[in-house]
This record gives sequence, C-alpha cells and structure tokens, in this order.
Amino acid sequence: MSEEKAFKVDWKAVFEPDDYLYFYYEGLAGEQNKIEVDFIARELNLTEPKKILDLACGYGRHANKLAALGHDVTGVDITEGFLEIAKKEAKEIGVKVRYILQDMREINFNNEFDCAISMSTAFGYFEDDENFKVLENVSRALKKGGLFLLDLTNRDFILRNFLPYIVIEKGKDYMIDINKFDPVEGKSYDRRVVFRNGVIKEKPFFTRLYVPTEIRDLLERVNLKVTKMFGNYDSSPLDINSRRMIVIAVK
Repeated sequence: MSEEKAFKVDWKAVFEPDDYLYFYYEGLAGEQNKIEVDFIARELNLTEPKKILDLACGYGRHANKLAALGHDVTGVDITEGFLEIAKKEAKEIGVKVRYILQDMREINFNNEFDCAISMSTAFGYFEDDENFKVLENVSRALKKGGLFLLDLTNRDFILRNFLPYIVIEKGKDYMIDINKFDPVEGKSYDRRVVFRNGVIKEKPFFTRLYVPTEIRDLLERVNLKVTKMFGNYDSSPLDINSRRMIVIAVK
C-alpha cells in the first residue's frame, strides 16, 4: 500500500487552537511577527491603504497588524477557534477585520482585492488538483495588477537538512513529528504525536513541498506572473540554503 493510501490526515486535530498555540505561539509572536508584517508591507509596497485578503489567516497575527497599519483586511480560515481569537484581539487593539469561516478551496471572491497573502506554509495541505483550485481562487479574487505573496517552506532546505524526528519539549509536554518524504509525490508526511497533560493525541498531516519551477508554472496557469522570489523575510534571494521560499506574483 502506498504512503498516500495508508495515511489518514486529521486537519481538525492538527490545527486545534489550544495545542497549536501552546507549542508555537512564543516562536511566532513578538519580534518574529513584526519581521513578517514589515516584510509584507515592504514587498507589497503597502504605502497607502490597500484591500488585502489573508488566506488561512489563523488567529489573525498578520491580519490584525495589517489592519492597524490602515489596510482593509479580510481573513479567511477553516478553524473557528482561531477566528474567535483573531476577532478578540482585533477588538482589543481597536481594528476592524472581516473574518470569514471558510475553506480556502471554496472562497468565491471576484476582482475584489489589491493584494492577497498566504503566510507560514498555509498552502500545500491538499492534493495537487485542490492546491491548484486554491490558486485559481486567489487569482479570481485579485484585481488586475493585484499582487500575491505566497510564503512556503523551501523544499531544498528541508531535504538538505531532513530530520526523521523532531521533538519540541515544553515543561513535561512534548510534540513529536515523525517525518517521511515521498520524492515521487513531493510530499512530506508527518505522523505528529502530542503528549500533553498526560494525554496522547495523534495529529497526522502531509505538506506538498513544491520546487520553484513548479510554483512558477502553477501561478502562470492561473494568470499570475512571478516577479520575485526570496529566501527569507529579510528579502534575501532564494537559494538552496534558504529556509523559506517566498514568491511575489502579479495578476
């Protein structure tokens, strides 16, 4: 039996807000979040108010900060718990963001946004045809001349530094990623296990890891032309040692 057929993804478990934020929040908050928002503003040339779509916005860590800079932001995510956190923070800091509970494969905006962002490898969690559908939805949502920022893990970096096991320890709790890469499918399979408060939870998922030429070709098929590729949030060029693959494309 192939890895794909034997592997059952549980997206609800993977993005369950309490566990996710427990292990990840500290690494994504504060200075790191500022670095990412500054990068978005710089590379999308957000010098004046723009209408922005934040796809798979999670708990609003980019959307709320962009709204605070004066932009009209719409955040879409499939996890209700994340959106509740995002809305609460937006209210606390005094910004308005339109948050929508929806699967990114099903959004249906038309010629509405100046910019769209997909941050922190929020793209690549589906089969190839569904991932392509997401890009079609993004293209349709953008106005002519609109910009799309797609932030992904760099496949070359992952494979050059591949770790079959990754353990995050926090107090007496652990998150263990058991990784396997399928070079034919281009997928990294993660049989994630969380040990927290004496409870064991399985959170399996896969990520489709694209090479730059694949992303370029996919974007061109949906009428988005790649103009820049970066390797990190400091706007350094993409190379095989870059941790990120950040793509800017124009409609």
